[in-house]
Amino acid sequence: MPIKIPESLPAYDILNREGVMVMSDAQAARQDIRPLQIGLLNLMPKKIQTETQFARLIGATPLQIELSLIKMTEHQSRNTSTEHMDAFYQSFQEVKDRKFDGLIITGAPIEHLPFTDVTYWSEMVEVMEWTQTNVHSTFGVCWGGMAMINHFHGVDKHMLDHKAFGCFTHRNIVPSSPYLRGFSDEFVIPVSRWTEMRQPDIDRVPGLTTLVASSDAGPCLVEDPAHRAIYIFNHFEYDSDTLKQEYDRDIASGTPINVPMNYYPGNDPTRTPDNRWRSHGHLLYGNWINQIYQTTPFDFGQIGQK
Repeated sequence: MPIKIPESLPAYDILNREGVMVMSDAQAARQDIRPLQIGLLNLMPKKIQTETQFARLIGATPLQIELSLIKMTEHQSRNTSTEHMDAFYQSFQEVKDRKFDGLIITGAPIEHLPFTDVTYWSEMVEVMEWTQTNVHSTFGVCWGGMAMINHFHGVDKHMLDHKAFGCFTHRNIVPSSPYLRGFSDEFVIPVSRWTEMRQPDIDRVPGLTTLVASSDAGPCLVEDPAHRAIYIFNHFEYDSDTLKQEYDRDIASGTPINVPMNYYPGNDPTRTPDNRWRSHGHLLYGNWINQIYQTTPFDFGQIGQK
């Protein structure tokens, strides 16, 4: 079954060309199906790129999904046109009376700031508390996951001496987890961050389970059943050339940056990088969607009830 997104959204044509099944509002209206309601709280500067990346992952399942794009209420995007934001996004204040089967909270390029110094932190706290009553399952990604694990458990992020940047090998620690169904024992995930979460800090919190970790990049995927949430600190959603775009941007601006580790063939930035994480990215998000489908109430009114 397809993912339902507006036909005029740029992701519609991109995913259509890639063979991802997408559905317009008119097509969806002809089907008598209760689609899964998934929200994407998009905190990234490149909104169109990010919404396409996540729509690609959640749209590859056999379930019908209706994707809602959400923005912080007062924060103004400087990298995406006002026309695009007005046409396709709703503010959190506009959707907070709704219920969602799932919510993805993306990363944001603000990891160097203490959480409380982020301009929209007060509304972010409101969002995180709202997930406990209005969302069945929440997926926090990179800074979004760090914010959630900090808010709910006091686990803090730590600045790194140098940027963790490249494709890092990770281990499947809990193969029995439904989120890791079909995963290999080892796989690579793109990493791009100046901060880290530390495993001893996570281990001190009862109820948190680290599902995926790297000896070089630390904990990656953490399950938080008490808050119906999972947190991932790295980037399965990245396109093949996302790390290249970041590297080229920093080189052009004169920002000191290492060649992304284990990314370019032969460690040569002139060569085209291979995507070696796509299949596991689809597995993870497909497993998450399947878990939602298996456990979410059919009656929206029951979502969020303990």
